[in-house]
Order: sequence, then structure tokens, then C-alpha cells
Amino acid sequence: MQKRPWIGTSWKMNKTLAEADRFVATLKASDYTHCEEAQLFVIPPFTALHRVADALNETDIIVGAQNAHWKDAGAWTGEISPVQVKDCGASLVEIGHSERREHFGETDETVGLKVAAAVRHGMTALVCIGDTREEYESGRTAEALARQTEAAVAHVDWSRPAQVLIAYEPVWSIGEGGTPADPDFANEQHVLVKRLLRERLGAALPVLYGGSVNPGNAVELARQAEIDGLFIGRSAWQAEGYLGIVTDVIAALRT
Repeated sequence: MQKRPWIGTSWKMNKTLAEADRFVATLKASDYTHCEEAQLFVIPPFTALHRVADALNETDIIVGAQNAHWKDAGAWTGEISPVQVKDCGASLVEIGHSERREHFGETDETVGLKVAAAVRHGMTALVCIGDTREEYESGRTAEALARQTEAAVAHVDWSRPAQVLIAYEPVWSIGEGGTPADPDFANEQHVLVKRLLRERLGAALPVLYGGSVNPGNAVELARQAEIDGLFIGRSAWQAEGYLGIVTDVIAALRT
């Protein structure tokens, strides 16, 4: 059976409303507004979240937020609650990106609380995990991923329906100048994460790969048996680049 990969992008702190409109217009003019061969998703900044979600409402493209607090309301100046995120039209929340962990004090514990909050409100939690360069070079990748994976699912009420995705994003491969992970190495880490999840939950969750995904490596990564999709950065910040990768991956998986 041909797998149906998740293929998405986070715009990070980029795009004005006009730029977001142009990206969405290109998406809506493509053949992928209703796509059975891949699950597309885009994660705009909060300033464009409602606008993008509203524009893509009648498509199959999922719209997500880049973060959400674990509390529903309160004295948390500058934060945005899962209630507010959902009210803007998002159905997915990105949680625990390495930039949030490094620059904004995100911890394994707060990641777990945010995952549980997103799930509690019926949204999909897309949880980013990854090893630092130091952990990778010292052979502690498995240790880092085990710790972060356990924390990510620790507070979720699994007695109720819950949609959680994991994105393995090696910290050393993210961003400008990042080194893409070898596809075989990436696949091995996905095997590890899925095994941990099966031991913890009795079932595996979808695991995506992110980290310097580009037109040159997207197909080889997507063809790996245990990689369930791609979480793309700057190569997909222009709609044409994003759709190009989507087209290539779908075509490759048909064969």
C-alpha cells in the first residue's frame, strides 16, 4: 500500500499578511487543495493564522499554529492559549521546536503540558524532538530522543481520542548552514522513536522528518520506510518551492 505522507512547512517569523495571501493564493490554484496522496499542512505566524485558516477552510490543507500555552486563559502576558489558537481556525499546534527550547526556555515538562492542552482541545499536536550536535557527536542521540519522546506524551489523556505527531528534527541540521541528516540515519531514529512509543502507548505514532529538507533530498527521505512525512523549512517558504517538493514526493511514492 502506498503511504500517505504528511508534508508541511512552518513559516517561522516570516511573511506579512500580503505575502501570506500570495502563498495561499498559489496553493489554492494548485492541484493539491484536495489531495488523497498526501496530507498537506502550513503553519503561519500568529499574525496571519486566522487569515490563512479562513482562506484554506474549504480545502484539505491543515493550518496550524507555531505554539500555544498550556493554560486556557490567565495572566500570561504575550502568550496565546489553545482556546485562542483553535478560535483562530487552527487544527494543529507545533510544539517544542528547538528554537523555542534554546531561546525561550521551553523544557521537556512544558512541552508535555502544551501537548496535553492541544489534544484536550481536539487539535493535533506536532511535537518536535531532536538531538543537539554535542549529543549527536557523543553518541547520545538515542538518549536525547527517548527523554523528549517520553516527556511529549506523558501528560496526554490517552483514554480519549488523541492525535499526536512527532517530528524528528536534529538540531544540527536545522536552519541556514544546517547539515541534512543521512536518510538511513534519519530512518533509524524513526525506528527508535516508534519503538519507544509502542512500548509506552501500545501503538506507534506518525513520525515526520525535518531538518534541511530540500528539493535534492526530499524524495530519498520520504521513501524511507519509517519516515511518515516531511516538515520543511526555508525550501518551502515560497509556495512554488513547497508545491515542487509535494509534487516530487507524491510522484516518487507512486512508483
